[in-house]
Amino acid sequence: MKATFFLLDGFSNLVLSCLLEPLRMLHDLYQEEIEWRVVTADDQPVASSSNLLLAPTGRLDEIDGSDLLVIISSNGYRQHPTPENQRLVMSLVRQSSIVIGADAGAWLLAATGLLDDTRATLHWAVLAEFAETFPQVQVCHDNYVMEGRFWSCGGASTALELVLAFITERFGAAKSFMASSMFMSDTSLQKEGDRAPTALTMPHRSRLDAIKNIMVETIEHPLTLIALAQRAHLSPRTVNRLFKAELGTSPGHYYQQLRLSFARELADNTSLGLREIALRSGYSDAAALSKAFKRVYGYPVRKLQKSAQNTG
Repeated sequence: MKATFFLLDGFSNLVLSCLLEPLRMLHDLYQEEIEWRVVTADDQPVASSSNLLLAPTGRLDEIDGSDLLVIISSNGYRQHPTPENQRLVMSLVRQSSIVIGADAGAWLLAATGLLDDTRATLHWAVLAEFAETFPQVQVCHDNYVMEGRFWSCGGASTALELVLAFITERFGAAKSFMASSMFMSDTSLQKEGDRAPTALTMPHRSRLDAIKNIMVETIEHPLTLIALAQRAHLSPRTVNRLFKAELGTSPGHYYQQLRLSFARELADNTSLGLREIALRSGYSDAAALSKAFKRVYGYPVRKLQKSAQNTG
């Protein structure tokens, strides 16, 4: 199997690792015939979101087909759909059996028209904007989507879930479980034949994910705990217990962190005014957002806006 990872400037190291390392593990542990190569738009090293440079391991003109093409776009995703990048993507897609848009990778795929009338997802923080920009795409809030040959996922945890689903489909459930346990649990604590719970097999995980998805969908108009519980068909007490047990925090605190993270992304990567950012992240006005933002992050949200303007 040949896998090609197409990295764009500002890609996430964590997303790359979550998608690549399980494949590497199959190669090392089971001697599966898996080859992978990293390519970039200009065959030059590309900087990650943490400003680490990664050199490509292959050249674009050497690509002779891929069983799996993974496009990773993170920071700067709005600038990635240049005419040249779109031509490169179209060329790579034509040579690939399965195509994954990871993190914000679906943005570039949608810009080429490849996701028209197709279900897709991407990082939760940009789902609403993605839906507005590409109304022809069937945007969903699932952790990942496997739609025909075009698959998509959001951040690191969903990328890991997607690649494990791919491994299950391609190499079998046993090898997928081994990959998940190697990454997410201490197998030295297992008795022979036992399966220790992992982040993907925790009994409450699906209910917790459902609640988190509701939070993401309602960032602009946050729900009360009672309304949130009603939407999830659970009691407020159960919702609170799930968050305390699995995340060590309250639903309200987690909700606020989502909203502030979304506001931070908008301030850092768009030219929207502070009032518009506040409304999109569920705050009544700019003052309310500024107060909450500074309390959590320790600096004013306007600092990010100025930085974005200086680099724009």
